[in-house]
Amino acid sequence: MDAYDEEPEALSGPEGPAGARRAGNPGTPDEDSGSEHTESEETGRDRAAEPAPRAGLAALSPRYRLVAGGALAVVAAVAAVHLGMVFLSLAPANPVSKQHAKAVEGWVYPEFEQNWKLFAPNPLQQNVAVQVRAQVRGGDGEPRTTGWTDLSAEDGAAIDGNLLPSHTQQNELRRAWDFYGTTHGTDNRPVGVRGALAEQYVRRIVVLRLLRDEGLDRAGTIERVQVRSRTVNVPPPGWSREKVSTSPAYRVLPWWTVTGDETEAGAR
Repeated sequence: MDAYDEEPEALSGPEGPAGARRAGNPGTPDEDSGSEHTESEETGRDRAAEPAPRAGLAALSPRYRLVAGGALAVVAAVAAVHLGMVFLSLAPANPVSKQHAKAVEGWVYPEFEQNWKLFAPNPLQQNVAVQVRAQVRGGDGEPRTTGWTDLSAEDGAAIDGNLLPSHTQQNELRRAWDFYGTTHGTDNRPVGVRGALAEQYVRRIVVLRLLRDEGLDRAGTIERVQVRSRTVNVPPPGWSREKVSTSPAYRVLPWWTVTGDETEAGAR
């Protein structure tokens, strides 16, 4: 009986059951895993505290960063000068390109020569006004000549302040006059097969404008019309040394006989 009574005590031992003693042992796997987890957290914090490696210019020493920055500034300045020189060589003649013509040519030619233009055609540097007058035969049978009517000024007044100007107001008269100028010489004689067409086009436009806007149909019958252009150079800016004449130059065309079809079309 005594032997059986001692077995439970031997199994439990002085510190309690064997299972409890193993769970509290410092060398057990549970305690080892906890220490490993703590070490990994400390390693992660150390890595996060370390600064990120530098790249690019920041990785260089201050002296080399200064040299690299200066080189980039020189490259940017040369590129800007090159673009400016090429722009001036392609742009229409202007006060800046004329003043620095030798420098532009020395930079561009022959290595960087371009075979195209920035604007086609060149922007206008003149104000061109198309004017017309008519010979009208009244009810008494006597002809009379009207004064000059500035059709371009009327178009300009209609466009000024108009958010949606019509294509006719902007381009019809201007394009018709350009068409006439390219198909006629300075003596007003046709230089191509489209000369007669250009003359007819301009004549129909001015007759229509006289009948519609000036009300000449009430004054009598339009028998003839005469067209002229008034050209004035745009003055250069105040800082430019360029000198241009601002006196108007006139190109007066001969009298044109108006046909019945043109007056009827204008009346409609």
